[in-house]
Amino acid sequence: MSDDTLGDVCTVEKVLDSTLESVDVAELLVMDLALSAGFDEDDLMGISLAVRECLVNAVKHGNRFSELKKVRFQVLQAPNRITVKIRDEGAGFKLEDVPDPLAEENLMRSSGRGLFLIRAFVDEFTVRGLEPHGTEVTLIKSRANGHPPSSPPG
Repeated sequence: MSDDTLGDVCTVEKVLDSTLESVDVAELLVMDLALSAGFDEDDLMGISLAVRECLVNAVKHGNRFSELKKVRFQVLQAPNRITVKIRDEGAGFKLEDVPDPLAEENLMRSSGRGLFLIRAFVDEFTVRGLEPHGTEVTLIKSRANGHPPSSPPG
């Protein structure tokens, strides 16, 4: 049995406009939930960066800032884990088609860096194409050793 089944589980779902303001709102929501789940400062920064990158990708590359398209956003906070799902309504993409940003021929290109950073800061990262269109990205970050949350200073 997973430690995640012990204790409270909180799920938050939002439908967001395809704007950078929505990215800010969603990022703050995830940070509040991750903080209350007991993630340390380093993990909080990594989670923030990964979520922000995914949301910006959904708004900019997926939905192309279209007022007609939405981003669906879900956060599941369990005692030792946070799971974030982000869905856009764009044309979709294949992860294997994104250039490796570490390859010498791509060092000066801007594409692919965000996905590289996301992978560095989460424990699990999956991309799934949706029918008839869109992409769903899932990010999972677990707390190291499942230590209980520490009390915030103050």
